[in-house]
Amino acid sequence: MQSGAADALPLVGDALLRAARIAVLVGVGVFLANVAVEFGAVEWFAGLSRYLTGPANLPDEAGTAVLTTAVSTTAGYGMLADFRESGRLSDRATLVAVTINTFFGFFQHVLTFYVPVLIPVLGARVGVMYVGARAAIAAAITLTGVVGGAVLLPSPERRADGTPGDDPADPERADGGTDDAADAGDGPDGRRGRLRAAAGSTRSTVRRIVPRLVVVYTLVTLVVAYVDLESLSSAAGPLAEVAGLPAAAVPVVVVFAFDTTAGAATVAPMVGGALTAEGAVVTMLLGGIVSFAVSTFKRSIPFQYGVWGPAFGSKVVALNTVLKVVFISIAVAFFLA
Repeated sequence: MQSGAADALPLVGDALLRAARIAVLVGVGVFLANVAVEFGAVEWFAGLSRYLTGPANLPDEAGTAVLTTAVSTTAGYGMLADFRESGRLSDRATLVAVTINTFFGFFQHVLTFYVPVLIPVLGARVGVMYVGARAAIAAAITLTGVVGGAVLLPSPERRADGTPGDDPADPERADGGTDDAADAGDGPDGRRGRLRAAAGSTRSTVRRIVPRLVVVYTLVTLVVAYVDLESLSSAAGPLAEVAGLPAAAVPVVVVFAFDTTAGAATVAPMVGGALTAEGAVVTMLLGGIVSFAVSTFKRSIPFQYGVWGPAFGSKVVALNTVLKVVFISIAVAFFLA
């Protein structure tokens, strides 16, 4: 009993460190969101993102979070969480914004991982094909969010007229603090007051989020340590068989599901032999589907539950997973055609 507790202590410490790092990034995102609102920067960001948020019937605040996601997914989610908590985004509008975020979340990894690491490992042809497929999948999900917002959310005119709808966000209440009273505070005192207001809002949001992060990450870390998640890779064989891939692709799918770089290094020597270039891409995409079972449990659930809480976090996880699996499946069918 004492030995088990001693073994668990390092795991708990690791979970606390991971939760602390994420909490810092979420806090930064929430603070930047509040600063953007207090200083009216939302209007500037809105001009850059309005091509997406406009057709999706999202308020300007959502555009700030969308652009931030291109730099930090965690900070972008922190912004959306704060806008939802403050009533600037309804649940439905938040789900639309989360969906639109997908391509921007992918984009930040292009320069940091896909181009410098994955393409050199896979080779130019297969690497570009795979990264292009992942980019197309992310873009398709983002466009799905835009279409979903256009269909499901009330237009800005309806919100301004007070027409009943699912989105209770009030553009007059969420105008970034640009009323006459705020405009009068252009001096140092005004700036300090706005920063204090942003910091106060940030503290209240972070206090709600951090305890959830700590609890969920700790529980998930302990479960992952004592439960054999690799048994989930048993789905690799049937998936490869359905896709018509050779038996050599099965171990690649398994490896890719747990480590992208190792999976790429495993599949690269098979191109031109056991696998065609298209077959290699399909193999890696199938590995991505299998990996959802692991990554969703290890990373997505604890993060989303920590940011949104279990009820709304479950909706975000379900939406993200369904859309990714659907569009990856479409991409697999395209390469197999």
